[in-house]
Amino acid sequence: MEKIADGHAVDPFRVLVGTMLSAQTKDAVTLAASTRLFEVASSPSALAQLSVRRIERLIYPVSFYRHKAKHVRTTSRLLLSDHGGKVPTTMAELLTLPGVGRKTANLVLILAHQSASNICVDTHVHRISNRLGWVRTKTPDQTEDALYDVVPRRWWPHVNRFLVTWGQNVCKPVYPVCGRCAIENACPRLGVTRVGR
Repeated sequence: MEKIADGHAVDPFRVLVGTMLSAQTKDAVTLAASTRLFEVASSPSALAQLSVRRIERLIYPVSFYRHKAKHVRTTSRLLLSDHGGKVPTTMAELLTLPGVGRKTANLVLILAHQSASNICVDTHVHRISNRLGWVRTKTPDQTEDALYDVVPRRWWPHVNRFLVTWGQNVCKPVYPVCGRCAIENACPRLGVTRVGR
């Protein structure tokens, strides 16, 4: 088991699968689905033995649950066959797993393997980094590359946690609540055309 800053044990497999399930899904839905799944199968060997249909039923209603069910089952099997049942510790190895992109891989490296050398960029981090003028990018992958140059290294593993929370509550995608923002007077609001109340 790995440890994170608050001292709680983190299971790399749970981080990996939970993050795979979370794509384009609300946090509460992901948590409920992950909890149901891990009550039945909390290891690669247990998950690999479940049918795709059973996994689908356990993780529904996460977005794209049919695809995700196939991906987590195949990933579990690959962890067993190619990685000794362990979650890989490198970006290159993580990206070979089905359904794992850079966002998921970075989050696994940061949370499960305590990497201080990665920045996890999702839609919130991409949007807010551009609104603040830190970067001028078109895609999350471009944003990740650009942030390594502008964010002090000690903040790399924390960028996602801070900006996601901020993006969900204040700097929202369509109607950011600028009046509640702590940096309202310093923000250039690039690309913001309307604000919420």
